[in-house]
Amino acid sequence: MDMPKPEISNEFGTIRIADEVVATVAGLAAVEVEGVASMSGGWGTDLVEKLGKKNFGKGIKVEVVNEETTIDIYITVEFGYAIPEVASNVQKEVKMAVETMTGLTVANVNVHIVGVSMKKNNAGTEVSADVDQD
Repeated sequence: MDMPKPEISNEFGTIRIADEVVATVAGLAAVEVEGVASMSGGWGTDLVEKLGKKNFGKGIKVEVVNEETTIDIYITVEFGYAIPEVASNVQKEVKMAVETMTGLTVANVNVHIVGVSMKKNNAGTEVSADVDQD
């Protein structure tokens, strides 16, 4: 059963914010955090992105109930960065960006580390170690 989307009413009418918009805002905030190598949306969205279509909401699940939202973010961290610190910074930045841009209250930002990305080697190829996602 789908919950009705939260509405912001004013004298001009009603504003409804789609989950995809919240996911895009969260994704843009997350990739700006130092130590985040990439978002991970699974093999399907990764393949589409390789074909040229950027998806800033990939690797993000958003659940909005009333005026509160819970966000799950799946990221790959660059090798050499402290994972707990990167994850904490992602939580702070995503919470601030979503609350500022949408007016929604962010109840939780759950960060899932799905891989570690190594720097480019001498051959110019990137090495990464990912785990399978459910």
